[in-house]
Amino acid sequence: MNIISQTTAFGGMQGVFTHESDACKCDMTFAVFVPPKAIKEPCPVVWYLSGLTCTHANVVEKGEYRRMAAELGLIIVCPDTSPRGNDVPDELTNWQMGKGAGFYLDATEEPWSEHYQMYTYIAEELPAYVSQHFRMDMTRQGIFGHSMGGHGAMTIALKNPDRFKSCSAFAPIVEPCTADWSAPAFEKYLGRDRASWRKYDACALVSDGARFPEFLIDQGKADGFLENGLRPWLFEDAVKNTDIKVTLRMHERYDHSYYFISTFMDDHMRWHAERLA
Repeated sequence: MNIISQTTAFGGMQGVFTHESDACKCDMTFAVFVPPKAIKEPCPVVWYLSGLTCTHANVVEKGEYRRMAAELGLIIVCPDTSPRGNDVPDELTNWQMGKGAGFYLDATEEPWSEHYQMYTYIAEELPAYVSQHFRMDMTRQGIFGHSMGGHGAMTIALKNPDRFKSCSAFAPIVEPCTADWSAPAFEKYLGRDRASWRKYDACALVSDGARFPEFLIDQGKADGFLENGLRPWLFEDAVKNTDIKVTLRMHERYDHSYYFISTFMDDHMRWHAERLA
């Protein structure tokens, strides 16, 4: 593990690191905040997945999570959103595809399949790796994210209910199979057979029998992507007649930015801490 930076914050340590990923076949960057409580004992870990065009740095610099994470004793891990490097395929003029737009899935189509194995990276490789280097209680894990990362968090939780005890999302893409900004990427990553897309779609996963106890979703009503991309009400419809509980909070005047995320970050930190206690 290569150390890019380590900085003290709220008595804990905010670090940024790189390592060589077998899944993505390139060096991957991730950030970890370790609270002061971890000096004495293993702490629960919460994974934060960022959105389209982002890296680990967006939430690290603008998410304002460290004070509450330190108070609650939570380790926060913030991976990158896609593989990076000169050998990694990209679409330079398309922000919804390629670098920064991994969609937390395992691509099956060329030229994407060699590097874009983000589901395996997030769900398997990175947890196994970071747990060797930080004092984490891997029996207490939560996951959340923003936009594309909210989509990733919800689908990963639904597919791994025995591993995660909590899940929340800021403005998630809940039905990427039909959303304007994700369906074209899904076709390129996964091919034209839409049946293969369903395992990366929260609404489809619930329809196909996947279950997770409860979700917290915060959504701004002034979000420019609300109607064509996010549509959280579709997930409310999907969980009807199931035992899945959804708390969907719609907020007047809030948009898709980190001003919105940072406003409600403390609520999400507490949500996870209560369920990971």
